[in-house]
Formats: sequence, C-alpha cells, structure tokens
Amino acid sequence: MDFDQIHTFLEIVRLKSFSKAAQTCYRTQPAISAQVRQLEQELRTELFERFGSRISLTTAGRIFAEYAEQMRELRKRAQDAIAELEHNPRGEVVIAANEATCIYVLPKVFSQYRQLFPQVQLQVDRSYGARVVDAVMENTADFGLTQLPVEEKRLQVVSIHHDEIRLIVPARHRLAEKKSVTPQDLVEDFLLLPKQGKTRTRLNEWLEIVEDQILISMELDSTEMMKRFVMAGLGLSFLAVSNCREEVAAGKLKGIPLAPEPMMRRLGLIYRKDKALSKAALGFIQVVLENVSNEAGIELPKLPRVVTG
Repeated sequence: MDFDQIHTFLEIVRLKSFSKAAQTCYRTQPAISAQVRQLEQELRTELFERFGSRISLTTAGRIFAEYAEQMRELRKRAQDAIAELEHNPRGEVVIAANEATCIYVLPKVFSQYRQLFPQVQLQVDRSYGARVVDAVMENTADFGLTQLPVEEKRLQVVSIHHDEIRLIVPARHRLAEKKSVTPQDLVEDFLLLPKQGKTRTRLNEWLEIVEDQILISMELDSTEMMKRFVMAGLGLSFLAVSNCREEVAAGKLKGIPLAPEPMMRRLGLIYRKDKALSKAALGFIQVVLENVSNEAGIELPKLPRVVTG
C-alpha cells in the first residue's frame, strides 16, 4: 500500500461516498474503486459494505481506519520535521582532521559554527595523512582537513590555510639566532620527527643529503609532545608556525626557516563531489570559508547562502 491509497481510503470514510471522494481526490470513481480493491487484496479482507448507494465500514475497515489515521499523522509529522531542518538544522557533522589542525587552525570556525547551529553536533575523527582522505571517501566523515596536494579526483578540494614548517629549537640553543638552517647544521643534534604524513615525507627529502649522519631520537604523532620535548632539551623538531606561535611569542622556543628554500604547507578542506550536502554541512563550509584565508587562484565551490535563525 502507499500513502495515496491511504488518503483515498480516508476520504471515502470521511465523506461516506465513493463519488464525493473521487471529486476531492481529483480522480474518476472507477480509479478510486480500483485503489480500494488493491487495498482489500493486500489486506485480504473487505473494508466497506455496500447497500445500494450507501456504504459503511466493515469491522476490519474500522480497525484499518484507525491505523490509516495514525500513518497519515506520522507522515505529516515526518514532513514537518524534515521541513524544520531548513530553519533549525539538527544532527551531526563529522570532520576528519589531526589534532594540531583542530587546535591551532580551526577554533574560531568551531566556535562560530556552534553559535549558528547550536543543535548540530560536531564530531572530530582524529586522523592523519592518507587516513583523512580515506575517511571522507568511505563516508565515515563528512569533511576532511588535510595537507595538500590531494590527488583524488572524486573530492572537492578547497585550500583554506597556509603557513611555514620551521625547525623548532629551545630559546637558548646554539642555532637559535640563525636566520635559516641547512640539513648540515643539524647533524650534531638529536631530532624529533613526525611519525608519518606529508610533512615527514618532505622532511625525509630535505634531510636526504645527510641521512647517514642525522640522529633520530624519537618519532612522534603529537604536536604537543614535540613542543614539550624540545623545551625539555630532548631534541630538535619541525613544526608549522601556527602550531607553536604561543611558545615562540613567550620566548620558550625559536622557529628557524629551512634553507635553501622555505618549506611551506597548505591545508585544504575536502569532501566528496557526489555527496548530497545538508544545510548543516553547507553551513560548515560557509563558516570555514568566512574564517580562513583562501589561496589565490583556487576556485571555491558555488554554494547557496545559508541563512540561520
């Protein structure tokens, strides 16, 4: 059975007439009679008793009428609830990103989004590198925030942030006053390197000319641990400027550019091109774009303006 059949049935019950129900349903009388027969065949019972031009419900018909009213009401409530999402979105938005990106790049984004969409729950899936792309492609996350480039053609990629990877040393270290450092400058020191990801790949390439001489003390997956361990004198590390701005400003750490060329990184917002975006998801993209600086030359996705409240 479908909702059209239920509506027809309830109109017949309300008007106590097939012919009048045909008028309100904008159908011919034979058409609504056929709908009733289909219902009766599916339910395996007669719903109406006919006495000439008069009709009345059978016992089965009266029972079905009660359930039909409930089904119509549930349908209306479902439609109202869906329509309400346009004015007051609910649900959740899942974001795959590493811890440092959430802490140092997106706090304002999360804060503003919560103000605009208080009933939408933000879920952060702590992921690294290729796992961010996998989470978005597998639909376990709505969005990913990851270091660019991303080559997957099925993803929409929007560049949202850029900064520089620098050598991080204690404030009183022998290299602290240098304007830049080369790989050869680091062969005397222990290094704390990221365990995986694009930054580690790029650092491996930069250090390749001294790979037989460098001393790797630890491989870590936590920005906070790297900073703490550098301040404790356990080695030198490499971090994005945005991830250690407070410690550098407080004089606890120094950030030194890499030579011969600065090592820049770009972060991007990624999501599936074929994904149907809810109003809550569109709102997240809008807030991200309003709060971060976009790279020149990047074509932003064309999104409808999201109005809340």
